Amino acid sequence: MQITETSADGLKREYKVVIPAQEIETKVNSRLQELGRTLRIPGFRPGKVPMPIVKQRYAQSVMGEVLETAVTDSSQKAIDERGLRPALQPKIQVTSFEEGGNLEYDMAVELLPDFEPVDFATIELERTVAEVDDKQVDETLERLSKSGRESQPVTEDRPARNGDVLVIDFAGTVDGEAKPGMDAKDHQLELGTNSFVGTFEEQLVGAKPGDHRTVTVTFPDNYGSAELQGKEAVFEVDVKEIREPAPVTIDDEFAKKFGAEDLAGLKQMIKDRIGQDYAGISRSKVKRTLLDKLAETHDFPVPAGMVDIEFETIWNRLQEELKRGGDAEEAGKSEDDLRTEYRGIAERRVRLGLLLSEVGRRNNIQVTQDELNRALITEAQRYPGQEREVFEFFRNTPRAIDNLRAPLFEDKVIDFILELAKVDEKTVSVEELVRDPDEAEGTAAA
Repeated sequence: MQITETSADGLKREYKVVIPAQEIETKVNSRLQELGRTLRIPGFRPGKVPMPIVKQRYAQSVMGEVLETAVTDSSQKAIDERGLRPALQPKIQVTSFEEGGNLEYDMAVELLPDFEPVDFATIELERTVAEVDDKQVDETLERLSKSGRESQPVTEDRPARNGDVLVIDFAGTVDGEAKPGMDAKDHQLELGTNSFVGTFEEQLVGAKPGDHRTVTVTFPDNYGSAELQGKEAVFEVDVKEIREPAPVTIDDEFAKKFGAEDLAGLKQMIKDRIGQDYAGISRSKVKRTLLDKLAETHDFPVPAGMVDIEFETIWNRLQEELKRGGDAEEAGKSEDDLRTEYRGIAERRVRLGLLLSEVGRRNNIQVTQDELNRALITEAQRYPGQEREVFEFFRNTPRAIDNLRAPLFEDKVIDFILELAKVDEKTVSVEELVRDPDEAEGTAAA
């Protein structure tokens, strides 16, 4: 086999590979002989089929098999002998082959870049944190009490008002035609929650038990069901009962409904949960800042093929969002400007991905099987009743497992870098902690 480098441009390499005809013929004959030892053809004893007949029947298919194997093996050998680190699968183009002649093909491969990560100890970051105060705990308790409270019949003779729970039967039509999901019996509707479309609830304020009302509403243009978007609907509603929320006492008995031993225990559970939420927001923000710093301090060439793939993913997602009436600012830009902007984003993502991958490789950072199992269980819990199907999907789809492993690996590398970087903590208000950095920058600019 002869391998000749024909081009070296940046991360791109091209090679011409020639496999002698004799080598191809030897492989074909060897494979035909191996096949002949197991063939069963009527009129011949097993394994005793004459070679001319074996060649007549199977030479063409064996030749295809040998050529495919020869290209795969030789291209991998070329990569291994030169110590290449391909970014993507090599592109192979057969340029010459006739039976009895040499096999010649061109191989184009794009390499992973060689670079040196910065000294992470030189990176300075600020981690914003917020403390959980008693007011937030009390507000959460109040929401819990409202969400879990029961209702009781209104004993006085009065019309319905916001905050009441109406027990109603209703049936709706669009263009005179009944639609699935637009009717119910004994439905309990709390007025003032805007849980029904449009002004449905407002038109029931003032009703009394026994009243019949015709309610007309218009579905919004962005309604979830495309066939109902912008359509007018008419509901025939019978009011059967008016109820009002029963008072709830926030005490130890109330706390036990949520798995706590007493009210103090429930408050601590709430405080811990809010603290976890704040910690998650804090980490997301410092991670974003870190990635910005890494992007600023690393500038090495990236494989164009990887950027192309990432760009196509981003671009297709953007097109789907614009079709759904997404970002108006993006919709006002020219396609050329958008392509330039998002190709830059794709290049940044690829560069950061390669950087994190290299840091993980150099420091032997790996995702353990236990970590992967926990992530899989968490994913399955998102689909109650379908856990078995989720597990089967991941078991039979290696690429899905890779997609599950990737964010775990990224988080471990980020944590590794944060341990080395200089990170100062700053206590801020909850409002500042949860504020979007882009919004904050826009406010400052204004």
